[in-house]
Amino acid sequence: MEKKYLFSPGPTMLPPEVLLKMAEPIMHHREPEFEKIFAEIREGLKYLFQTKNEVLIFTSSGTGAMEGAVSNILSKGDKALVIRGGKFGERWGEICKAYGIEFIPIDVDWGKAVDPKQIQKALESNPAIRAVYTQASETSTGAKHPIREIVEIVKKHEETVIVVDAITGIGVFNIPMDEWGIDVLISGSQKALMLPPGLAFAALSDKAWKFVERSNLSKYYFDFKKELKSAQKNQNSFTPAISLFVGLRESLHLIRKEGLEAVFRRHEKLADATRAAVKALGLRLYAPDSPSNAVTAIKVPEGIQGGKLKSLFFEKFGITVAGGQDQAKGKIIRIAHLGYYERLDMVMVISALEMLLKEMGYAFELGTGVKAAEEILME
Repeated sequence: MEKKYLFSPGPTMLPPEVLLKMAEPIMHHREPEFEKIFAEIREGLKYLFQTKNEVLIFTSSGTGAMEGAVSNILSKGDKALVIRGGKFGERWGEICKAYGIEFIPIDVDWGKAVDPKQIQKALESNPAIRAVYTQASETSTGAKHPIREIVEIVKKHEETVIVVDAITGIGVFNIPMDEWGIDVLISGSQKALMLPPGLAFAALSDKAWKFVERSNLSKYYFDFKKELKSAQKNQNSFTPAISLFVGLRESLHLIRKEGLEAVFRRHEKLADATRAAVKALGLRLYAPDSPSNAVTAIKVPEGIQGGKLKSLFFEKFGITVAGGQDQAKGKIIRIAHLGYYERLDMVMVISALEMLLKEMGYAFELGTGVKAAEEILME
């Protein structure tokens, strides 16, 4: 018998309720039946993003919302500040470059969180900066940036907005958009929303919508103004991924049923247990000072091949974990705990990690990591 398990930070495992809903016969997206579903989704997303404003939905990967957050916010001649602390921070810079936007990078060592003082200094030195682009949770490193502190700094600059990629943040830890004053908050479907890849989300503050009104960069598919008009009619501007919308309504129901605070507590406990296991095994975290509750990045010990360890997870146990990217390739493995995961899932993957490390010659006492995790999970 062969079972498969996803412990990658996207796509993640799906609840059976969501799978069953998506398996229902497809409907037409211009009929009242779909509009009713869309209306429920709109309210559910506002609850999840903790905002009174509309949350736009695009049929695309999360990168589509990232691109839209550049092409709809900035104008020709504007400057941007980009926090580059991993693969996805670098993507902000790549998108700016594609649109001819001059950007000032703040390069952060991989595995570290940005120091808000660096942002403050950059904004004071460059008053022409119109947008600050950052991640809430840098998926490639497992590090979490101090978003609340960053927002407080950007707020002092009336002509600058803060844009946050929360693709592995929304539904994992608290990011109250309106309360904190985040201007643009984006996410994707294949993470804590417990859906397949294919939907991207963008919520904008009133301040950010003023930037949209004056933006003169080219845009077509990811046109925020166009999409807002459609959303207010419970529609998309273009043909949506209908089955994903049906699944999204169900996943939002599940999140609301559990309650946001309970969702955040669950993610925190799973992350704490995973990190406790890592430390008990004598392993080191890649982001020890500011770890994200979405994914734990673990440094591969000396004498162990990272790529081989990742492969063995699947070959031996049918478990998919993530490896490192770019400069971290072969040096880390990443174990996710965002979305449809609970206590026994983490015990299982930690047990698999122990068995593989023992097989590969790493010296430790079997059960050490599992015991440490269980002690956290039983609290």
